Amino acid sequence: MGKKWGRIGAFFAIVIAIGILISQTAFDVARNTNLGLDLQGGFEVLYELQPDGERELTEEDIQATASALNERVDVLGVSEPSITVEGDDRIRVQLPGIEDQEEARELLSTGAELSFRDVDDELMLTGEDLQQGGASTGFDEANQPIVQVTLEDGELFGEITTELSQRPEPENLLVIWLDYDEDEHSFYEEANEPDPAFISAPRVSEPLPTDTVSIEGMESLEEAEFLAEMLNAGSLPVQIEEIYSNTVGASLGEQALEQTLFAGMVGVALILLYMMAYYRFMGVIASLTLMVYIYLVMILFNSIQGVLTLPGIAALILGVGMAVDANILTYERIKEELKDGRSMRSAFKLGSRRALGTIIDANITTIIAAAVLFYFGTSAVQGFAVMLIVSILTSFITAVYGTRLLLGLWINSRTLNRKYWLFGVKERDVRRGL
Repeated sequence: MGKKWGRIGAFFAIVIAIGILISQTAFDVARNTNLGLDLQGGFEVLYELQPDGERELTEEDIQATASALNERVDVLGVSEPSITVEGDDRIRVQLPGIEDQEEARELLSTGAELSFRDVDDELMLTGEDLQQGGASTGFDEANQPIVQVTLEDGELFGEITTELSQRPEPENLLVIWLDYDEDEHSFYEEANEPDPAFISAPRVSEPLPTDTVSIEGMESLEEAEFLAEMLNAGSLPVQIEEIYSNTVGASLGEQALEQTLFAGMVGVALILLYMMAYYRFMGVIASLTLMVYIYLVMILFNSIQGVLTLPGIAALILGVGMAVDANILTYERIKEELKDGRSMRSAFKLGSRRALGTIIDANITTIIAAAVLFYFGTSAVQGFAVMLIVSILTSFITAVYGTRLLLGLWINSRTLNRKYWLFGVKERDVRRGL
């Protein structure tokens, strides 16, 4: 008598504790989930790396370019960006939640190659002569925004300005370019344009033996800050060409999330109703373990810093199907044992043990398929694969061991002995005397 009510009390204590835990923490778990590009909107672009001349791309070029792009993404302040190398010469950049997509496109694609030239476009200084991270913003005497850069060698700048200062006007200009292209740019052609391609062309009237150079011509402080951040982020090791881009609006992503969650909730609710209608009490146990499954999946997914996408939600729902399948296999085995005249405890033990092998086989084959998808797939497919693996492992724990724990407490309490209808078995189907 004591053990009976002790086991039933343990069942309700576990259920109440789980209910309190989920109700108190589910909101924080959902809020801490990192949403992907397709759920919160953002920007995705695929770049192809262009080798310099006849030189072939190396692994170092690709990794250095990816690192440079990552530093530029940091400038944008994007949370949970995804920068992945695809194949031998492509890099995919995903920036969820970004608002100014044109700024992101400009920041990512620019070479950020600063150069100082004379009026004949002869190179005098390059970005390699700048100190790393030495660019900052400020204001000149007229309170106009400027960018100040620090040079590695102040004496070299002194020699250059000495030589320029000895030239007659207007040849004593130091033309500052960003991403100069010798096939497209010329100072004399751009000088007559209302919006020239070069940044500025200050006159040098005296030697300037300094290692700090001010870049004028900024139209706003934001432009100055943007240039300073690009210079600090560094130039790209190789040229890149945009071959694909995709923009997802925040409202579209939010709508997709709402529709997907609604569809998922309806689907899970129908599954739970079916389980409770067909398997009666065992269906109730399955419903409890399914709720625990969803909660645990989200916690595990957040713990590995996963990014939830629409394919990820599909994998989550697929995991529900795997968990239900495991429950059905177990429950059908138990029902068969009950129909063979086994006692409740015996049917529960035999049914659980005989279903376990089939459940393991089904989960292993699905994990193998998910591993193959992760190895050969791109970022979206890999996200689906990761969520599928997490879902399968979690569903195995909750559907097998969670069900055994909760159902076992009732079976071992002997409260359900001979109550076949609670297990969806008709008494006339039970073969007595076996």
